[in-house]
Amino acid sequence: MYDDVIRKGGMSRRDVLRVLAAGGMAAAGAGGLLVGATPAIAAPAPAPKKGGKIRVAYDAASTADTLDPAKGSSGSDYIRFFMFYSSLTQLDASLTPRMDLAEAVDSSDGKVWVIKLRKGVNFHDGKPLGPADVVYSLMRHKNAATASKVKTLADQFTDAKQTGPNEITLTLASANTDLPVILATPQFVIVKDGTTDFATAVGTGPYKLKSFKPGVSTVGVRNDNVWKTGGGPYLDQIELIGIGDDAARINALLSGDVHLINSVDPRSTQRIASTDGYEVRETKSGLYTDLIMRRDNTMSGNPDFVQGMKYLFDREQVKSAVFRGYAVVGNDQPIPPEHRYFNASLPQRPHDPDKAKFHFQKAGAVGTTLPPIYATTDANGSIEMGVLLQQSAAKIGVNLTINRVPADGYWSQHWMKHPLGFGSINPRSSADVLFTQFFKSDAPWNESGWNSPKFDQLLAAARSETDDAKRKQMYGDMQVIVSEQCGIGIPTFLSLLDANDKRVQGLTAIPTGAMMGFTFAEHVWWNA
Repeated sequence: MYDDVIRKGGMSRRDVLRVLAAGGMAAAGAGGLLVGATPAIAAPAPAPKKGGKIRVAYDAASTADTLDPAKGSSGSDYIRFFMFYSSLTQLDASLTPRMDLAEAVDSSDGKVWVIKLRKGVNFHDGKPLGPADVVYSLMRHKNAATASKVKTLADQFTDAKQTGPNEITLTLASANTDLPVILATPQFVIVKDGTTDFATAVGTGPYKLKSFKPGVSTVGVRNDNVWKTGGGPYLDQIELIGIGDDAARINALLSGDVHLINSVDPRSTQRIASTDGYEVRETKSGLYTDLIMRRDNTMSGNPDFVQGMKYLFDREQVKSAVFRGYAVVGNDQPIPPEHRYFNASLPQRPHDPDKAKFHFQKAGAVGTTLPPIYATTDANGSIEMGVLLQQSAAKIGVNLTINRVPADGYWSQHWMKHPLGFGSINPRSSADVLFTQFFKSDAPWNESGWNSPKFDQLLAAARSETDDAKRKQMYGDMQVIVSEQCGIGIPTFLSLLDANDKRVQGLTAIPTGAMMGFTFAEHVWWNA
């Protein structure tokens, strides 16, 4: 997990399309993009200073954009949450939880946790932060009427109550040593007790809301009464806008219309890095674009069809040609190789057209009309991956078709709504959070709709296991179950690629998401 400035290399869109058409991509573009001369003497870093305004373009925006932490489900939502609210804990570059609104989060058994709050913290309207705000903020996610996106995480909170002037005791249904990490989840930011109207986003965060137009823009101005010490926030104003089209987002950056963007197409890195005053930053991460095979369809839910599709992926080809080497090979389970709970003993599933054909024949998928695969530019590389699958399938008599749909509305209108389609899952803070939100049988984002009682049992047991070696074994077993049984194909884990005007200073890497794990607003400054 690291951040790097990409200096040169790359491949034109025409080159990649030509290679795609030829179908011979295994050696295309391997390496090269991280190569560059190292400066002999590094210039001293300038000191941060206050002032300046920046515009930031994110790749996803819609009328579903929200200021309600319970409702947030996109990266742009998470940026808003960390601009206007604060968390009890925050994750650093090593995904270690650090104290934020909490001064301490302690437990002797992993089940009963005592949270001590910082003193002297005020909301944007001047109201002091108190235990009732924290109790309300955490427990509202359990209420079905709230329709929280993290209800499956909050369901483990059985009781929260004030036990001192600045103290809350949070009791879990069973021990979970990951709680300090879980509390850094974007939806768990702290709001005022009793808040039901989130139009004004009154929080304790580094910026105060100036204007919010869902799907259009968000403007925040510096909170000069922020409780944190250390100098920041620095900028007078940040405007967040949505630009779904990759080329348009890059053009906006290079024209000076915006100053920071996310989700850079790997094929555009050379153009940005070769333009004076701009740079691309890579962060190794657990981000993945996955093929979803819904279990509620006769064909896509057939275990042999699922196996056939998984064997159809040429993962090295996807890594080198689609993502230009800014990826590592995946194995149809969501824990990336650099994660401490990664199961390295799980045999890597190879690209094997013969095995794929065997399973497709058993499923009755050869020579018949199959559901189309839905893909979009907003699911990184999904269209190109769909084309690769289509080409490989054609060679064994399987007819796959690709439905290319616009990025606008994809996640609300198409994601998880078709037998075959692609998803794009941001990195999560821990294995427990990832498995709970996307693979637990009752998870709202259970993409393929699968159900495994054994998996659910292991997930619950791993939460309360304090022996790390035993916990790692449980998570390893869960990875085996997902890889072998779940209707999800994960060919690669992608690096996060952001780009910025070099006058935007203070950017570092936090691998939970784009733009410093969505927390850039608190840290960056303008070096005019």
